[in-house]
Amino acid sequence: MNQDRLRFDLAGLADEVNPVDLRDRALRTSRRLGIRRAVATSAAVLLVLAAATGTALAIRPDGSAPAPALPSVTSTPPPVEPTPTPSAEPSRSPSAGPSTTTGGGPAGAAIGRLFYGPTTTGEGASAVGYLWSFKPGSQPTRLAKLPSLPAILNAAVSPDGRRVAWVDPDDNLRVADVDGGNSRKLTPDGHRQVEPDCWTPVWSPDSRRLALSVILRTEPSPVSEKGILDLETGAYTRIVGVQGCHPLWSADGKVLAYADGEGRVAVNRPDGSAEKVIPGISASGARSSFDIASISPDGSRLALLLRKPDEPAGDVARELDANAVIDTRTGRQVDLPLGGRPLLQAWFRADGTLVARVSDGDHNVLVLVGADGRKIGESREPTTLKDKQILQVVD
Repeated sequence: MNQDRLRFDLAGLADEVNPVDLRDRALRTSRRLGIRRAVATSAAVLLVLAAATGTALAIRPDGSAPAPALPSVTSTPPPVEPTPTPSAEPSRSPSAGPSTTTGGGPAGAAIGRLFYGPTTTGEGASAVGYLWSFKPGSQPTRLAKLPSLPAILNAAVSPDGRRVAWVDPDDNLRVADVDGGNSRKLTPDGHRQVEPDCWTPVWSPDSRRLALSVILRTEPSPVSEKGILDLETGAYTRIVGVQGCHPLWSADGKVLAYADGEGRVAVNRPDGSAEKVIPGISASGARSSFDIASISPDGSRLALLLRKPDEPAGDVARELDANAVIDTRTGRQVDLPLGGRPLLQAWFRADGTLVARVSDGDHNVLVLVGADGRKIGESREPTTLKDKQILQVVD
């Protein structure tokens, strides 16, 4: 792995971009190295099998031809809207109200449609990774085929469940329908390369725009900038004042959240004008986080992976696991009615409800939690999805 690839911008200043060296984090433990090695080993095994059987196998990152790029549009400074600094309701400890355990019944159907991608296990060891969809009461459906690394590390399904965006192994931004059709390669403001590991593409609530990080140069060290790309017009708008990794965009459109690369988590306006660090989460404290998974519709709560001081953080690769939900104003953890079962992932829906994925013996269970913190119901997840990760939940 080229360690220079880990030196991406984590500090968005007003008029310049300064690259930050992430080598220290990469040297602790590298999930991405393990993933790359697994994919390389799998490809090597396929080639050996092909040689042994006399069969020619062509291994390609993906099977689709690039479509014409969107027109390059001169970037313009973003307007500053008079949106108040993100805040949150006081954290509370909800009680578990009446609930039902269902399969495809009313509570199961209310969970919505879930989209899954591969992880570092199972499909993660192959050269390709498939997207899947599942709605309680029906069977899982296999969707688009992506290169394995993007499918694991940066693939993002739009809030309307219609499209997927990813950064391919050559750092090209691509967008396609969730079934793999209508694949396009995009060049935001003429930039051919997009950051694939840290500031990964994130969809706007209306599923029309992507917040991303374009690579300005690679030598002598990589430098990038943040921006928003309108997929319908091709317009690209540079944003400053945002930094870190793994952004989330709230359903009301008013809040961006991200991990800052030093164990802290922050919320901000989409134009980068009002960053606020969430209290009680830092590398020097009792809790730190480098990976956030989901954000409530108003930005008041986050589902994320909290780590203890002695717990390795790994590199900048994305992790969508979540072991906690926190209040963004106070930093306090929110209790969830999970019946003592360990939380694996948590996804906020646009209506304020939360889908919590918990471990329950040899399978996982999807628990639907209301906006008031009470359990609505739950549905057993098919065992075929156990080793996959949730990428999106839609109505």
